[in-house]
Amino acid sequence: MSKNVTPYKDSTLGKKEQVAQMFDTISGNYDGLNRVISFGIDVKWRKKVLDLVSAKNPENILDIATGTGDLAILMTKTKATKIIGLDISAGMLEVGKKKILDKKLDHIIDMIIGDSENMPFPDNHFDAITVSFGIRNFETLEKGLSEILRVLKPNGIFVILETSVPEKTPYKQGYNFYSKNILPIIGKLFSKDNVAYGYLSESASVFPYGEKLNNILRKIGFIDVEAMPQTFGVATIYKASKQ
Repeated sequence: MSKNVTPYKDSTLGKKEQVAQMFDTISGNYDGLNRVISFGIDVKWRKKVLDLVSAKNPENILDIATGTGDLAILMTKTKATKIIGLDISAGMLEVGKKKILDKKLDHIIDMIIGDSENMPFPDNHFDAITVSFGIRNFETLEKGLSEILRVLKPNGIFVILETSVPEKTPYKQGYNFYSKNILPIIGKLFSKDNVAYGYLSESASVFPYGEKLNNILRKIGFIDVEAMPQTFGVATIYKASKQ
């Protein structure tokens, strides 16, 4: 994707730092706003990710770009004994930690601040790794994916849930209108960061999806790569493994 797509056009910070700043700012109302923006369908998509991971009976799971921990919390249904949520935004993690404490899941889930492109974990460590609506925020996509491959166990499962662009009429036209005109307005109404949801829309529009992302995953070294479009193609679930 274009390296020029960053949250704050006039900032001297790198993309990584800008993304952390943006999510710190919107962390307080991120969960509620996401439900509004996706009409609640994102909950259904995450359950499909859960099904894919559960089938592998993982003992330990890493959820990258965990945000406020929605997917990490859902992953407790896999019966994994340890789940780590990693994110670069301290603000998002604080919201997630409170949710986890409220649900009494802090003995299973650890929320850690960290960089997905330089993770503090040994090689071949996790049975399953997930990324939900975060992979397009990586500063260097291939570096982040290489790091994920490094910490994934052989025969482990890697699952991505990410926005994509519908290719069929009239869904493509409807998606373009909604993402360019409606989504930023909703974001401005509910968020104190006027540019955040404009960035999220723009970054989604230029991110490689479908077979393009499949090919990047294969280039990095993943095997058994598959893309599964969801809801007319507005999102896609990708699964892959390691030899």
